[in-house]
Amino acid sequence: MTRRFNVLVLLVVMLLIAAGSMVVVWAQHDDAEPVTILGTWTGEQEKQFKTLLDGFGIPYRYQGTAAQREVLLSKVQSGEPPDIVIMPGIGELAEYADQNRLKPLNGLYDPQEYGAPWKPTGTPSADVYWVPVKADLKSIVWYRQGDRPPGSAAPLRSWCIGMGDDGASGWPGTDWIEDLVLQREGAGVYEKWALGTGPTQWWRSDPVRTAWQAWAGLLRQNRQAAGHALLTDHRGGPDSHGLLFDGWGGCSLEHQGSFARSFYKSDATHARLTDSAPLLPGGGGRAGAHEVTGDFAALFSKRAQAQDLIRRLASREGQQKWAQQAGVFSANRRVKPRSGAVEHDIAVRLGAGPRCLDASDVMAPAVRDAFYEAVLQTIATVASGRKPDIPGLLQNVQRVQDARSAQRVDSRAAPKTVCSRQ
Repeated sequence: MTRRFNVLVLLVVMLLIAAGSMVVVWAQHDDAEPVTILGTWTGEQEKQFKTLLDGFGIPYRYQGTAAQREVLLSKVQSGEPPDIVIMPGIGELAEYADQNRLKPLNGLYDPQEYGAPWKPTGTPSADVYWVPVKADLKSIVWYRQGDRPPGSAAPLRSWCIGMGDDGASGWPGTDWIEDLVLQREGAGVYEKWALGTGPTQWWRSDPVRTAWQAWAGLLRQNRQAAGHALLTDHRGGPDSHGLLFDGWGGCSLEHQGSFARSFYKSDATHARLTDSAPLLPGGGGRAGAHEVTGDFAALFSKRAQAQDLIRRLASREGQQKWAQQAGVFSANRRVKPRSGAVEHDIAVRLGAGPRCLDASDVMAPAVRDAFYEAVLQTIATVASGRKPDIPGLLQNVQRVQDARSAQRVDSRAAPKTVCSRQ
């Protein structure tokens, strides 16, 4: 009996050792797996980003898609989220953080290197769930070198406009509305609207309604041009050098962020920029503030390799390489942009305030999507020759905002501020 028992114990021990070896093998296999990254950059931007990642020496697998929200949601629901996601929508990231799906980035980078409004807000002990790894300037208008526009409101025929996007059609129109609210009403009103704070029903308020009416009035100047904008991709066609250099209908101005240079390809050297404020409907004044945006990296896993990649990407050294190799801009205050007239103009505006994050990026996804839909409905109505019911459209967005408020959603991760105070 004793001998059999000893044999049995020996077999159990051997099985446990074998099982342990398998666990070790699987752990090593997991450690050797590439870090999975989901982002929105495709084409030339994707190539530039991969060049940066190659220099880190960390195995990775990058997927770029314009339909990022749908792809990410599918991966999360299937239990296979990427290790890292990079997106502009911090309102969406806040929802994932509140669902305890994101891992804190505390200790992976120095928040003091990042200025407002990109820098996370909250108490010093609060968890941080995202870090800006790329910054872009909005509230600007691009024009072709040697064709500088006059400092007054431009007619619709001058504007190169496209609303199309693989995953979020309509967002270029929200940029127009946001910029109009910001330039007309200032950073204080803009921030309250973006955050949905206070008792005011901001979507039905005069600041938002009059900005929307001004934009719709611009569109109504040319029904055909409005229809073309509705059906046109904001990047242009497959072989395009961007809408500005396509020049459909003789257009010569594009209300687009600093990332538009990637659409212009080799013609980017012939593109120049100016503040949007004088050229917007009812314009003529100087820029009171600039809208900005960012691409924020967040972690869905605690894998050491993924944390190390975030650490390298958010560091001053990583951000400096990114800026120098690809000509992108960083929210890291210690990073110097590449030399050049356009780079200098962008850097100055990114560094001087007040600056406000893109409002739709901050909003909860349901509100943001309703915003996109209202923009598309406005253009479609104008293109059909009818006058859009702006109060009705805004009331629909307000209902979505009210429904979310009724749920008493108290997000611990959502941004508390949108604009810098500088």
